Amino acid sequence: MLHGPCLWPATGVTRWRLGARAFVLRKPGTGDILRESRVGQTCTSLLTMILPSLAILAGLALLVWSADRFVDGASATATHFSVPPLLVGMVIVGFGTSAPELVVSTNAALQGNPGLALGNGWGSNIANIALILGVTALVNPITVHSLILRKELPILMAVTLLTGYLAWDQALLRTDGAILLTVFAVLMTWSVVTGLRSGPDALGDETATELQAHAMPIGKALMWLALGLVVLILSSRLLVWGAVSVAQSLGVSDLVIGLTVVAVGTSLPELASCVAAARKGEHDLALGNVLGSNLFNTLAVVGVAAAISPTQVPAEAIHRDLLVMGGLTAALFVMGWGWRGRMGRINRFEASVLLLVYVGYTVVLLRSLAQPA
Repeated sequence: MLHGPCLWPATGVTRWRLGARAFVLRKPGTGDILRESRVGQTCTSLLTMILPSLAILAGLALLVWSADRFVDGASATATHFSVPPLLVGMVIVGFGTSAPELVVSTNAALQGNPGLALGNGWGSNIANIALILGVTALVNPITVHSLILRKELPILMAVTLLTGYLAWDQALLRTDGAILLTVFAVLMTWSVVTGLRSGPDALGDETATELQAHAMPIGKALMWLALGLVVLILSSRLLVWGAVSVAQSLGVSDLVIGLTVVAVGTSLPELASCVAAARKGEHDLALGNVLGSNLFNTLAVVGVAAAISPTQVPAEAIHRDLLVMGGLTAALFVMGWGWRGRMGRINRFEASVLLLVYVGYTVVLLRSLAQPA
């Protein structure tokens, strides 16, 4: 397919670009072919990587910004309707920071890329525990005071085991998605009832402090809520397109891209909120963000994706990613629960171990990039 001629300076040679294949140089007047080049193919290959990579960067930046605005707007709106701070911390903040994962995975499933959705959900859980809590505890060791969070730790462990059981046959069907979403609905109901009935709690106190520091009029809160949601949806579509295009160009599976670039990118809101909370000494709020996010990812993000587009779960996802996620969840349970009268705590040594685990896991994933999809 000809894209048109142009004249090379000081040569009088006409250059024709033939599709994405080659450049053909013809001598004026005779039509004789002087030289044929494969530069066109190289340039096209570069473009197929550059544009999707820019889309990923732009999508992630907009995703992080919009998620922050969405959570701020939702939290302020809930405060105006007299929602208890503990409930805001458990549901809106904890689950709201997973809005990027939900929107990205939903779009990926709708566009026929369930592997990207699964990788995003599981990869975000791994990043939340190993990377985000690791970095946060290095900044300021985390001590668990909240009784609510101690109740959520075994729930997260049970939910992770349920996911492993459903995925062990290497398939997540619509019935599996329905089971996960049903458990999520029950858990949401429990969270609301607990938030309304509970007395003073460390998580509620820390959330109330944050809400007072970021108070805003109801009109502004609703504006940020709506704008954040719209930009979340649009930026997620941009991110999914870029991620799928890069995966196709590199010849790797959507699952690996979801576990790496997309998972880390959609977890950035949790990283920002956890580090900020740790620097202020709000340990329970930092841990609550991760627990709420991981519960949401495991049940709602993966559940919605499976309900929309049933997916085959590769064997390596079971033996590598699911086991890493389960092992990290078990480690978090042991560290956060506390034993023999000691409060749950993640110290700097444990944080360093978590980060080393994440580095090792990422190296394994990067090596798999060399394997064809």
